[in-house]
Amino acid sequence: MRQIDRRGFIFGSAALTVAGRAGFAAGKDGGRLLVGTQTSGSSKGIYSYSFASSTGDLTALSLAAEAENPTFLALAPDGKTVVVANELDKFEGKDGGAVSTFTLDRTKTRLSKVSQVASGGGGTCHVAFDRTGKAAFAANYGGGSAASFAVGAGGALSPAVSFFQYSGHGPNAERQTAPHAHRVTVSPDNRFLLVNDLGLDTIHIYRLDAATAKLVPNEPAAWKSAPGAGPRALRFHPNGRVAYCVTEMTSSVVVLRWDSARGALETVQEVVMRPADFSGVSSGNDIVIDREAKFAYATDRFDDIVVIFAISPTDGRLSVVDRIPCGGKVPRHLALDPSGRWLLIANQESDNISVLARDEKTGKLTDAGKSFPLSRPQCLVFV
Repeated sequence: MRQIDRRGFIFGSAALTVAGRAGFAAGKDGGRLLVGTQTSGSSKGIYSYSFASSTGDLTALSLAAEAENPTFLALAPDGKTVVVANELDKFEGKDGGAVSTFTLDRTKTRLSKVSQVASGGGGTCHVAFDRTGKAAFAANYGGGSAASFAVGAGGALSPAVSFFQYSGHGPNAERQTAPHAHRVTVSPDNRFLLVNDLGLDTIHIYRLDAATAKLVPNEPAAWKSAPGAGPRALRFHPNGRVAYCVTEMTSSVVVLRWDSARGALETVQEVVMRPADFSGVSSGNDIVIDREAKFAYATDRFDDIVVIFAISPTDGRLSVVDRIPCGGKVPRHLALDPSGRWLLIANQESDNISVLARDEKTGKLTDAGKSFPLSRPQCLVFV
């Protein structure tokens, strides 16, 4: 099995190595972190760390599980099972990627494999659980498709319950020659699944039967972005009435009003992430929101920045507070630690996890000089 080269776009050069700290400080007071990686480098799968919220230091624990190209992870609501996207273009001799589940041993922060099934499409890049933990979902970037799975006893996955193969293309001749499903997001009330399709400038919307994991196209069936924008990531505001969509090609965050009764999205605002004087190629990546919903943080690749937004308490609109370097090259994913004092960023091309200090009152970030080496990190999940 080999990985699909969706990252071939601009990623032609060899990864740079950022020197990490000389060893890790002991993490005594923080959470545990699982990190998914691309195994095209020296990484062998999913790695575990402890995190010290008092200092912002990561301590390497172990290879939590050997796995092939585990580029995205999600933790079940009960905290016992992890679902993994195996980003492959062939699985068991057939075209397509895979989805795996693992049981989490919290004492050792180790993972034990439970099941692995075909995802139905190549380049499986994102996975999610529903809010009961009884259904799981996968987005297949290379295959341009999405699938749902029932989660059985012990976290075992069924074969795909629902599968949707998309067709068509967008106006960007380089990035949108075909559909590219990039994100699966369950609505706050667990009644809908939303699928970001970068290739078709669309967020597909489905009604979800959580008991069976079955999906049915909603009416309206989709939200459309601006042509050529490439909707990549999606994150709901804690109030459940607003969502934030990061576009890849236009490097913006689109604020969306969510109608939970109809399962419909409406555009409210669009904020450009890159600075006005930026002249190179940039690429919107991902977004997180702090637990008080006062600030949002989004990463932009190739100009390698994290953008800090203030969130309006009245309507969820965004205003740019600051832009600072992300601490590495080509950020893939970001996460706030459980204390809310630190922002961690997985930087693919510089082979490091950067840790930025966060002021909880102002939302601003500071480069704390903390960089921890890992080959081609892709996803950060606190467990």
